Amino acid sequence: MKFEELPTPCYVVDEELLEKNLKTLNGVMQRTGAKIVLAQKAFSMYSLYPFIGEYLSGTTASGLYEARLGYEEMGKENHCFSAAYREEEMDEIISICDHIIFNSNTQLAKFKDRVLQAGKKVGLRINPECSTQVGHAIYDPCTVGSRFGVTIEHFQPELLAGVSGLHFHTLCQQNSDDLETTLNAVEEKFGPYLHQMEWINFGGGHHITREDYDIPRLEACIKRMQEKYGLEVYLEPGEAVALNAGYLVTTVLDTVQNGMDIAILDTSASCHMPDVLEMPYRPPLFGSGEVGEKPYTYRLGGQTCLTGDVIGDYSFDNPLQLGDRLVFGDMAIYTMVKNTTFNGMPLPAIAVKHKDGDCEVVHQFGYQDFKMRLA
Repeated sequence: MKFEELPTPCYVVDEELLEKNLKTLNGVMQRTGAKIVLAQKAFSMYSLYPFIGEYLSGTTASGLYEARLGYEEMGKENHCFSAAYREEEMDEIISICDHIIFNSNTQLAKFKDRVLQAGKKVGLRINPECSTQVGHAIYDPCTVGSRFGVTIEHFQPELLAGVSGLHFHTLCQQNSDDLETTLNAVEEKFGPYLHQMEWINFGGGHHITREDYDIPRLEACIKRMQEKYGLEVYLEPGEAVALNAGYLVTTVLDTVQNGMDIAILDTSASCHMPDVLEMPYRPPLFGSGEVGEKPYTYRLGGQTCLTGDVIGDYSFDNPLQLGDRLVFGDMAIYTMVKNTTFNGMPLPAIAVKHKDGDCEVVHQFGYQDFKMRLA
């Protein structure tokens, strides 16, 4: 199938661009000996897990369902961290996960022995209280009042028997200078306990495949933990795996005028690209410009009844026509994993653009996918 023949709306993952990211990540692994696992919360297109597994060490999950997906579809190392585990799910999590990381002293004390008896590795999430983010407070696990990780004030060394690793996650779309700053805080607060550990997990939020990312500095951070403490190092990026490797193809359904030109698309910011509203941000759109840069400016919005279901304002060389197809970039991450059927909106199809240019629709959705979520 040709790209222009795909149904809309449709998420399309470009296999060649995905492989480029995977080769970058695998290069870090090869040069340092660190292990990189896919954070499924950002990208869970499991039809590509065998391909991703050729380059990465495995998957990491935030709960039972993600853990099952990684176990069933990639079948390599399988890590899990949750803010709190449900008693009725714990036995299954233990059976399918290799590393199980706890968020609190109480959770650690409650479940540690069961994990150890099963021969699995126990980790504890720490909070170094080192905020390096600017403008993303909603995604800052180190902010005051955060529910993530044990701070040094509440750290209980007497619970460390059987704990083989420490985990921290403090970054969001950041470079390795912020990781370096975070490691300084980790050493300052938790350094005395690192010698007792076998491994350390740097968490996610590392934009390793971004063009301006400082990979040598990242590798220096990894080697620092390896050489100083003898630790095995894990990283669990999500965005970096599929960054800029996907598109969302959509069709113009109508144009209206209300103080400006407005185009209604068969996709939705609220339903299909929720980070546009949550971050917020303006996704790249191929062939468009900033407001006023090109002769014709339009506000692009979705079909839903939500007034704020607006993707953004873009300019074009020519007036938009009914039936025009628009292609948004960087639509692999935090799209499929977060989309909804609010207002009865159909979910976009999911496709792969293979390295030979041929496109394959791997899944299409319908009414039952909307209805099955209700009762």
